[in-house]
Amino acid sequence: MNKYLSSTKYIDWKTPKVLNKAQELSENLATDEEIAKACFQYVRDEIKHSNDFKLNPVTVKASDVLQHKTGYCYAKSHLLAALLRANQIPAGLCYQRLTIENDQPPFCLHGLNAVYLKEYGWYRVDARGNKNGVDAQFCPPNEQLAFPIITKGECDLQGIWAEPLAEVIEVLEKYNSYLEVFENLPDIEIIEF
Repeated sequence: MNKYLSSTKYIDWKTPKVLNKAQELSENLATDEEIAKACFQYVRDEIKHSNDFKLNPVTVKASDVLQHKTGYCYAKSHLLAALLRANQIPAGLCYQRLTIENDQPPFCLHGLNAVYLKEYGWYRVDARGNKNGVDAQFCPPNEQLAFPIITKGECDLQGIWAEPLAEVIEVLEKYNSYLEVFENLPDIEIIEF
């Protein structure tokens, strides 16, 4: 589990502002589940999705997401992982491959999290931010993610990553505006057998 608790370049929970926010969110809470829910709701509700709100700058590291209060789903998942890890709750990154709009190709990756809860094991949550048609919730053991898999070619990528995918980092570090990121959303080739 150590890799799901570590502070890294992008999930930089040892940064004082991230650590302080993590401690603030867990104050007076008794269980990992209560703390995880508080962290999830903070990132979902208080950090604005860059494209939904047309906000710059493009953020990547958890500390930058917290500072600027904006990020794409990937960056928001980095912050949620950092807040959870700072509270000694194992957290990783998960991805879905989804259509971008109207349930038609092209596809892009979507970032979310998995949190380890003692009572349930690994539990996926999606803090991308709710809006019309999106209602992600924290309600273990049931998953209520932002987007269902409904179109041929969409899928849940199997695995829980301790670090962000290279394809995600490349896009977030290459482009300077939310619009440039939206026009170049990361994707990976899925081989079907």
